Amino acid sequence: GGGGRPPAGMERAVVRCVPSEPKLSLRFVLPDGSARHMQRDQAEPLGRALARIATNAAKGPGKAGKKSKKARAEGGAEGEAAVPAVRLFSRDGAEVAEEGPNAAAWQDGAVLHIGDAQYLVERNPPALTELSLPRSLLAGFPVCPKVSTEFAAPQHCLFRWFREQRPAGGGDAAGEAWVETAAAERVFTPSNALVGLRLKLRCTPGDGEQRYGPAREVESSCPVEAGPGACTFDARHLYTQKVCGHGSVRAVSYNILADTYAQTEFSRTVLYPYCAPYALEIDYRQNLLKKELAGYSADLICLQEVDKSVFVDSLAPALDAFGLEGLFRIKEKQHEGLATFYRRDKFSLLSQHDIAFSEALLSEPLHKELCEQLAKYPLVQEKVLQRSSVLQVSVLQSTTDSSRKLCVANTHLYWHPKGGNIRLIQIAVAMSHIKHVACDLYPSIPVIFCGDFNSTPSSGTYHFISSGGIAEDHEDWISNGEEERCSMSLSHPFKLLSACGEPAYTNYVGGFHGCLDYIFIDRNALEVEQVIPLPSHEEITTHQALPSVSHPSDHIALICDLKWK
Repeated sequence: GGGGRPPAGMERAVVRCVPSEPKLSLRFVLPDGSARHMQRDQAEPLGRALARIATNAAKGPGKAGKKSKKARAEGGAEGEAAVPAVRLFSRDGAEVAEEGPNAAAWQDGAVLHIGDAQYLVERNPPALTELSLPRSLLAGFPVCPKVSTEFAAPQHCLFRWFREQRPAGGGDAAGEAWVETAAAERVFTPSNALVGLRLKLRCTPGDGEQRYGPAREVESSCPVEAGPGACTFDARHLYTQKVCGHGSVRAVSYNILADTYAQTEFSRTVLYPYCAPYALEIDYRQNLLKKELAGYSADLICLQEVDKSVFVDSLAPALDAFGLEGLFRIKEKQHEGLATFYRRDKFSLLSQHDIAFSEALLSEPLHKELCEQLAKYPLVQEKVLQRSSVLQVSVLQSTTDSSRKLCVANTHLYWHPKGGNIRLIQIAVAMSHIKHVACDLYPSIPVIFCGDFNSTPSSGTYHFISSGGIAEDHEDWISNGEEERCSMSLSHPFKLLSACGEPAYTNYVGGFHGCLDYIFIDRNALEVEQVIPLPSHEEITTHQALPSVSHPSDHIALICDLKWK
């Protein structure tokens, strides 16, 4: 028996077999329509599995072992005869040896015979483990599905988008009718014509080797809604339509306003009373944010105040579709943290060196001296150690020139207006740590240090970063009064420059505006090619302050193109 290529319409037997799991699973449907799902040890001889399939198949539609003793006794030899012959043939038609282990026997393209029925074996076919659409869809804004796969990759999947049929006449449409759109891309941007209609996505998982698995469909829970019209970033996108060349790096730093903080009663009534409540909702802001970030065609994006769920369910899947790989570092004991994204075809990740300031200060020998100095000021020490702030450090290497490496740092320092002394300690730890990475671990690689430093250009922190040192008589050591003085002189070896200069403000809320965010670059190795202009004062204040219906955060993204010297 066996031999020849199986007919296209042959039933399938799907085998899942991965080295990390002791058992392989086997699924098939018997001719009587009953489904079978078996788990067998990978090391077990094939013959034992085939024998088990035979007895299992003989049981018929009723579940295993349901026959009464009487029925079994009466069945006797007749029951025995009902056990089908079960054999496995390799794709070249040879019978597979029964002594060999299951893991080696069940190969893709093999044919399983159960009596007269034949099954084509599919081993580890591409599969979707998750397919979902965002809750809120806005016309003119990209819809990025969350796609998780096994034995497949989102970039090799096939996508087909459908929209609801508009009911003819005022009556309800009979049943749901879907009309396919022209879009066959992973990301779909609905037009104004689709306002009021729901979307459906059909995704077929693929592995990039012309192999496809079973498709899945997902429908949007809500219809497409009208978008806000012009946004503050539209004009900026005119400067960033294309990804810059291999000799250049476009970097973005942006505090995206965590949902954790945006949706509190205090935020709605005290901090952002001028902002329409719907525009503070996470689903709405995520629509704007994904369009804004995708449109910058960036190579590096450093974000602060990233909710963990926003990273996992929204930003990582969306930016993945635009060619960016994401890394997340949560703050200690918080629901938000930092994210660094890098363009996959320009950079690969060599290593990560994230720290929490308080923990590093206490446990790393690197900070021993600072730690001993700080111990002289117990009030300040306690405050520093209470903070949950973190530093994300990623070492990247150019995909086209392995000699070009970058140390990309990202942080969000303590926020309190009088916390200048605390920020100085945090930044001292940060600079020591970056020195360890960029001078000791990877000697003399260029540094790009992004973040929300909660420090204006006149602050001690800004002075320290850009000048390389700070004196013990700097006024920021007594930012919270004489009783919290902690005077020390600090230094670091880098020559850093604020690539976007000192804009009038990067944060604009009802009660405050100022420059708090920076992209610091290594002056020795990098130079600024262009700074993407910030939105005009008029745009920022159209709706009084930030955030607004046309701007998703209370901060403004910094964007610059850098090139290697």
